[in-house]
Amino acid sequence: MLSHKVTKSPDITNFPDMTYLSVEQLSKSYGLKPLFEDLTFGISRGDKTALVAPNGTGKSTLLRVIAGMEPPDSGRMTIRNGIRVGFLEQEPRLEAHRTIRECLFRGHSDTAAVIRQYEEAVRAQSREVTDATRRVYDDALSAMNAANAWDYEERMQQILGKLDIHDTDRPVSTLSGGERKRVALAFVLLDQPDLLLLDEPTNHLDVDMIEWLENHLSRSTATLLMVTHDRYFLDRVCNQIIEIDQGKLYHHRGNYSWYLQKKAERQEVEKISAGKASQLLKKEIEWMRRSPKARTTKSKSRIAAIDETAERAKQGPAGPDLRLEVSMQRMGKKILELRGIHKRFGDTVILEDFSYTFSRGERIGIIGRNGTGKSTFLRLLTGEEPADSGGMDKGSTVVFGHYRQQGPELDDTMRVIDAVTEIAEVITLSNGRRISASQFLEHFMFPPKMQYTPIGKLSGGERRRLGLMMVLVRNPNFLILDEPTNDLDLDTLTRLEDFLQDFGGCLIIVSHDRFFMEKLVQHYFVFEGDGTVRGFHGTWREYREEQLRREAEKKERVDADRKGAAHGGDTSTSKKSTQKGLSFKERKEFQRLEKEIAALEEERAGLEAELSGGSLEYEELREKSERYGSLGELIDEKSERWLELAERDQ
Repeated sequence: MLSHKVTKSPDITNFPDMTYLSVEQLSKSYGLKPLFEDLTFGISRGDKTALVAPNGTGKSTLLRVIAGMEPPDSGRMTIRNGIRVGFLEQEPRLEAHRTIRECLFRGHSDTAAVIRQYEEAVRAQSREVTDATRRVYDDALSAMNAANAWDYEERMQQILGKLDIHDTDRPVSTLSGGERKRVALAFVLLDQPDLLLLDEPTNHLDVDMIEWLENHLSRSTATLLMVTHDRYFLDRVCNQIIEIDQGKLYHHRGNYSWYLQKKAERQEVEKISAGKASQLLKKEIEWMRRSPKARTTKSKSRIAAIDETAERAKQGPAGPDLRLEVSMQRMGKKILELRGIHKRFGDTVILEDFSYTFSRGERIGIIGRNGTGKSTFLRLLTGEEPADSGGMDKGSTVVFGHYRQQGPELDDTMRVIDAVTEIAEVITLSNGRRISASQFLEHFMFPPKMQYTPIGKLSGGERRRLGLMMVLVRNPNFLILDEPTNDLDLDTLTRLEDFLQDFGGCLIIVSHDRFFMEKLVQHYFVFEGDGTVRGFHGTWREYREEQLRREAEKKERVDADRKGAAHGGDTSTSKKSTQKGLSFKERKEFQRLEKEIAALEEERAGLEAELSGGSLEYEELREKSERYGSLGELIDEKSERWLELAERDQ
């Protein structure tokens, strides 16, 4: 998670001037299974690169090798001298016995040490003011100013706040998996490394967090190499794609849309080439059949050429094909009805008098901030979680299929095929055909050899694909998918979307994948917290436009409150605080905020003039639009803090 310096190669002077990372003929296997072989590529300063490859081809392992956490089997990896590397793992490891703040500051950077000493000095002076504690405090304050550490503290609070981490005194052991991922992401962003390695950074982030991270990384000067399934994120952040396809590496300069275009063109060429090779192969086989045995010696070179042609004919653009085909039990007229449902955990209200009647073929997306009760709602639907009060009627023909966010709980020692045959040995497909569990596994890109592999040896994406298969094998007609896109490769995502578009039953999706939701859903339950669930009919883009309008209205109210407070007006709608008076540090912050807000508003006014002028190129327009949006967020945030301090300074 935290940044570290990597051992450098002695021949670093051979690097081109701007190259940060060079990978040459890198290979890695686990047992007899090769993950990747002879990979060669480079990353230059300022590149924002995504690594795209099928599940099980070692994307996460490659990042760990580059980060120095695993050795390669062969080949060489070199990082330019002086480059600081930050690595966000897919499953971060934090010291469970420490608090978030202790993990952040323990043995971290010089700036962090200065901050830690300052905080200790403040605590000492709050207990007892003596000449000694005052001297220690003055020295710590001088060190903070010299290191410009005030900015560090602000950035820490801003980044942690954006990722919904507010209590830094919480022990790591009390954090959920998603909270640990967000804490680790905050750590690595805070340290501002030169080369940033990110493994599925959008997992466990809600949409507001993802969009903030998009803007942050787009504006950042850090060089990126990341693995992500989020296609909007890829398109808006990355300027090049490295693709590993059937053992070959392809380098695409451009965003995700450009990559898709070029990949389609390449596959079309490969398809034509494979077709020509197939036609030639037929002619050669006919020649072989007509060829007299006496001419065998003379024909050896031609026979070898036939073998090469046969190999080319097999190398079409399509590898193993994922086919999602299952039968679905016929649904009756009555599906599911909820009447006046109430649910809470202690003081946290999940649902307050919620009623809804589901219709056949409905497709509902569920969105809202983390912790608003989305997963609890899904368990209520299936009966796994009881409601506190209210009624629920389920039709007799409804068969639930529930894919959980954390994936299935599987025995790592169990073989893949055994996990499926425990559910069913024979599966009925959508066309009525009955196939064995082994054949069904092949539909899901688990070839016979992999079927007898222990589940513990599967990659994260392969494991989730198996979990999805184990839900579909039960032939559900009411499908509930809780974050189904996490860790799936892009090809699997596309096939899953195609299947769900043709799925005839009821479908409920919880997902932070905006592309996925835009493609499949036009009706949303918006969980707003405190038991409030708002319905919205429309596409994902339309929902976001409406949400942005509401946020703009809120900002206008905050601006009005701030101006009213500045002129001695009514500030009853502003944030209250029981603490009176400002500390020295808070008074400095208060004075600084006035200047910062004025400067940000001046910058925003200038951007408004430029954006409305109509003279900007596309790339400039995109960058300035993104900056304009981020300025609004900054002004809101700083204005709310200014109001709080202004009240206490009365």
